[in-house]
Amino acid sequence: MRKARRDPQTTTPGGNAADPRETRVSVNHGLLGELGEAADMVAFKHSVFALPFAVMSLITAAGDGWPSAGTWAWVVIAMISARTAAMSFNRLADHELDTFNPRTADRSLPAGRLSRRFVWRVTVIAALAFMGAAAMLNRLCLVLAVPTLGVLFGYSYAKRWTAAAHLWLGLSLGIAPIGAWIAVTGAIEPPPLMLGAAVMFWVAGFDIIYSLQDESFDRSHSLRSIPAAVGPRAALRIARFFHVLALAGFAAFAAAAGGGWLRFAAVATAAVLMGWQHRLVRADDLSAVDAAFFTANGLLSVAMCSLFVIARLVP
Repeated sequence: MRKARRDPQTTTPGGNAADPRETRVSVNHGLLGELGEAADMVAFKHSVFALPFAVMSLITAAGDGWPSAGTWAWVVIAMISARTAAMSFNRLADHELDTFNPRTADRSLPAGRLSRRFVWRVTVIAALAFMGAAAMLNRLCLVLAVPTLGVLFGYSYAKRWTAAAHLWLGLSLGIAPIGAWIAVTGAIEPPPLMLGAAVMFWVAGFDIIYSLQDESFDRSHSLRSIPAAVGPRAALRIARFFHVLALAGFAAFAAAAGGGWLRFAAVATAAVLMGWQHRLVRADDLSAVDAAFFTANGLLSVAMCSLFVIARLVP
């Protein structure tokens, strides 16, 4: 797809800086074009970070049986709609910042391929779909739906005031396996909390690594991040510590799920892949950040889920 570029320093005829949110460059035409652009905006491929852990939680919560087809369907709808609402709202909240950051200036809103009005519609529709899916699951899911949206939407502003925004993002994804467990059992129990905490620290760790790219930008725009607060070397040490905590959480959940060599092999696989991403990225060399961010972590979640499913299938 051709991407339209524009200079974020565009000025009005009077010489004043133009409001980046008011500049529009039309590339796509019609509803289908907008929907395709919206799908790219919310980066559906990044669902690989949370969905596999929801599956792990679902099949563990079901005990000796399997979740019903209806539970599977509504959980998937809830996850897709919640993530769509969160990502769309994040793009709206970060519209102006994305315009001035060279790494993000080609995103749909700052590049003008989508309007704010359209993205607001996507956000509202997705949020309502999430609420509807939660209502179809059980009462506790519905009760927790609004607080969940509060956490998801709140992340978009966390970086304005706290360097702990990495943990907030981790919590946003860590909610997924907890919600999946509640969808099956209608109760909050220790095993999904273990898995949710593990996901939180895993995500926070790799988000620190990813945010190394924006260290200078964050400082210059008074945004809070761990790399901006402590520098890249210390930030990488904190990321490693978070990943150690994540491994402890994964191991605790594996034990709670019934143990066995396949589940603990999943934890060992996670350890290898976390170690690999830390070898890929150095404080003075960020050239492999994308591989560390998507490849290593995508493989981690899929590999862990696959091994848990196999463990569930094999007596």
